[in-house]
Amino acid sequence: METQPIPHLKDWEAAARYGVHRNTWLRWVREGNAPKPVKFSEQCTRWRLADLEAWEQAKVEEGA
Repeated sequence: METQPIPHLKDWEAAARYGVHRNTWLRWVREGNAPKPVKFSEQCTRWRLADLEAWEQAKVEEGA
C-alpha cells in the first residue's frame, strides 16, 4: 500500500492562499494568529495543508 505525501506549503504559498503579503502572513504566525509551521531544518519551514484547512474551519465556526 502506497502512502500519499502530506501536502506542505511555503510561506508565500500560504500567504497567497489568503490573499495577503508574505510579511503579513509571517506576522500572523509570529503573533499566534495563524497555524504554527513545521520546521524541517533551519531554512526549511512549511505549513501542513491540513492544519491550514482546520484553521480556516475554526475561523468560519467562530464567525471571524
